[in-house]
Amino acid sequence: MIRDRLALYRDRVRRALLAAFREEHTPHEIALSFAIGIFITAMPSGGLGIGLFFVFIYWWSWVSKPAIFASVVVLNPIIKPVVYIASYQVGAFLFGTEPRVPSTHSSLETIITIVQLVLIGNVIIALVLSVLSYVTVLHLTRAHRQQVRTDSATSGWSSVLLFFRRRK
Repeated sequence: MIRDRLALYRDRVRRALLAAFREEHTPHEIALSFAIGIFITAMPSGGLGIGLFFVFIYWWSWVSKPAIFASVVVLNPIIKPVVYIASYQVGAFLFGTEPRVPSTHSSLETIITIVQLVLIGNVIIALVLSVLSYVTVLHLTRAHRQQVRTDSATSGWSSVLLFFRRRK
């Protein structure tokens, strides 16, 4: 059951990225579009980030639509709670704070502290994920395009050789 879901998830990510690789954008534009999408999707925007994607696509012609929307597939609602928990842990580690509800603090102060820790940790995690995703997608785009060129060159020469073999 879990293995089937993971396979389905992997296939969705692969299809989304392959659509981006096949576009007329440069590898840098594809990787940057995906990295921006990862950064925005990792943030706790409550779904408003997807609206921001449409603004970016409208304003900047270099943004790859499939790449920026592929980030939503990667950081889906199942994955995001893990990002938020990690964000809290990073924020707490950086500030050396572990919010507790002592008798001298109100619940509101505790909630504000938790939100601050999550937001600060989330920005750091979003930046790290964006950089890693940029490097990964840049490499994957270049590798995919190199493979396509190699396959095209090989199939091109194969057809030429077959043509001459048939004429003999």
